[in-house]
Amino acid sequence: MAAITCRFVRPDKLLYEGTVKSLVLQTPTGELGVWPGHAPEICALGDGVVRLHPVDPAEGEERRVVISGGYAEISGNVVIILADHAREVNDIEPDVVRETREKAFDAKNGLDPDDHRRAYYDNKIKWCNLLLKTAGVTAEATPQE
Repeated sequence: MAAITCRFVRPDKLLYEGTVKSLVLQTPTGELGVWPGHAPEICALGDGVVRLHPVDPAEGEERRVVISGGYAEISGNVVIILADHAREVNDIEPDVVRETREKAFDAKNGLDPDDHRRAYYDNKIKWCNLLLKTAGVTAEATPQE
């Protein structure tokens, strides 16, 4: 059976390296399925879940990784995913994410309205909301939104 070598990287670590039967990337315009023999391509990544279908049954039927931004390079039977933010869905801890989100709101609200650092906290809040949504937990609207 033909397979794809997949390397999934985020800025601080290698998330996954192995062979997959196929994978589904999340792009800004929708999903992109990748199978062995896919044409070479570089694509931007959007916000959502990347689904990996490992060859090795010991890895399970599907690995799901929530991402936000980045790029993927498809070349021959190799896919390299460089994600700005990525976390395996089964590693999401809603209580920790909620606490991080609240701290980001507090830090953002402590800044002047024209302070450029507010954009950093906006992105952090957006990432936390995506994690909570993916985990099936409501973000619980905060008055500062």
